[in-house]
Amino acid sequence: MNRQIIDQPKLDKFKKKFKARENSEIIANAVIKNGINDTALNNESVKKMHYDFSEEIDVGKVTNQEKSGRCWMFAALNNIRYSISKDLKIKDHDFELSQAYTMFWDKLEKANYFLENIISTVELDIDSRRVMWLLNEPTNDGGQWDMFTALIEKYGIVPKYVMPESYHSSNSHYLNKILSLKLRDLAQTLRKDFKLGADKESLREEKEDMLAEIYSILAYFLGEPPQNFDFEYRNKDGEFYRDSELTPQEFYNKYSKVKMTDYVSIINAPTADKPFDQTYTVEFLGNVKEGQQIHYLNLPIEKLIAYTKEQLKDGEPVWFGCDVGQWSDRELGIMDTKLFNYGDVLDTKFSLDKGQRLQYGESILTHAMAFTGVNLKDDEPLSWKVQNSWGEKVGENGFFIMSNDWFKEFNYEVVINKKYLAEA
Repeated sequence: MNRQIIDQPKLDKFKKKFKARENSEIIANAVIKNGINDTALNNESVKKMHYDFSEEIDVGKVTNQEKSGRCWMFAALNNIRYSISKDLKIKDHDFELSQAYTMFWDKLEKANYFLENIISTVELDIDSRRVMWLLNEPTNDGGQWDMFTALIEKYGIVPKYVMPESYHSSNSHYLNKILSLKLRDLAQTLRKDFKLGADKESLREEKEDMLAEIYSILAYFLGEPPQNFDFEYRNKDGEFYRDSELTPQEFYNKYSKVKMTDYVSIINAPTADKPFDQTYTVEFLGNVKEGQQIHYLNLPIEKLIAYTKEQLKDGEPVWFGCDVGQWSDRELGIMDTKLFNYGDVLDTKFSLDKGQRLQYGESILTHAMAFTGVNLKDDEPLSWKVQNSWGEKVGENGFFIMSNDWFKEFNYEVVINKKYLAEA
């Protein structure tokens, strides 16, 4: 018997095993007709995941990142927006900060970061793993809290009316496609010139002209960022205010009570190669070259839950990163490990734990959102309220609900004010 191949006797055995299950064809017909999610949906989970929370922050309406990967920006800007709106008692509950503004600077800084990495690896062969990693994706929309911190500390923020969305801030595919094309072109030029005898300082001088081209491309796609603006709003008492000729940095420093450097990124990565209570970083992950390097403090999941709960109880939303597509339903807005009975429907078992899912590529951090509430019973979380950035047509007017078990299994990162760690 050749065990390396699938032959007819094996196929006969497989078919017999399938037919041996009672109602196997009825179940198959249900999946074929309705899809696996509708067939496996657990209504007990749906009933338990109701939108009632013992601790809840009124953060206003959700925002919409549209067809872009800016979830990390939206979640962070929403936290700052809430701080400003609450402090100033802004009447407009839909007040937003410009996501196009931060996107512009993120793209420009990522271009510089990429070209600097090309220069630093210029001695390596083109097919080296490090160079190929860089060339695989010269730019994208994604990011982390520390990257957002670097952007805001350098460039500040502006209200959305000062730099509104453009077609390509909301539909970023071709923006990234053109930028990647240009950046690979520039990388080839830098590596060619190095082989012709240019030293790294000469390459960096060349890079300045290259970045001028990138700036122009971004201006065509997104518009130019404002240098100053008038901040105008009306408070809930009907009083009108204007603060004239502010720079984006002045606006951030003056009006945001959320100071980015007061926070730390805490992850839960329960794998043997990442012991708890240590800090980790990722090579080639960043945007602002002179900004602080990306850092993650790896802690047990119980600590992430405890810190998140305390920050919410003090009335402050919590930025977090998770694998949003796991055991979740976009339309219902539910994230629960018991939402789908895949194993029961398919007559199989899934045994990977959280660490194994990370190691074997089954799960990864894919999306950032913000916690804005929690339902506590005897001070223990039952479920969490989530502010998403997919618009109001999904979930409960754009908000999602997460079970505490889902938090444990598929939540990988929370951003917490350092004071809570000091108090622990």
